[in-house]
Amino acid sequence: MKKIPLAEGVKLKSIITRKIQELISEIQFVSHAVVEKGETPKTSGRKLVEVEAELARVRKDARTLDKLIYRANIDHTVTFKGEELPIVEAIELATQLRADVTLYKELGQSEKETLYHGGSESVIFYSVALYEPEEYRKRANEMEKDAHRLSNLINAKNYQVEIEFDDSHYI
Repeated sequence: MKKIPLAEGVKLKSIITRKIQELISEIQFVSHAVVEKGETPKTSGRKLVEVEAELARVRKDARTLDKLIYRANIDHTVTFKGEELPIVEAIELATQLRADVTLYKELGQSEKETLYHGGSESVIFYSVALYEPEEYRKRANEMEKDAHRLSNLINAKNYQVEIEFDDSHYI
């Protein structure tokens, strides 16, 4: 069986998904013909059973590829900040880091104290940050660097790890 890098398998998954959609469209096209009453329909292109058979094969390939990708993402690890993480966990951590970066950037853009509108006219209210915005801005910058580092480790590992899959039908 041919071996491909895990990174290629991930890209191939989107190619296979698109192929499934194309085959479903083809089935919808070849399954009907418009004819005058009493006329025999003429087929154009492939027969429905041929397209159905190809769709079944491609769907099986999609399941197989998913299984191989999931297995590789569990069995292989990256080292990040002294900790061995399965690729799947590293992917989730990178996602969480990026979400925290967005939140911390918002907190970092806040003013320490601003005039609060919406109270009574006779009393002046202020909105006061209960944290140091500058600290959150710095944390966001560091977390963003960590997210980039982790993503680079994941990408590098995806090119090192190989899975056994015949991609000749698609590439």
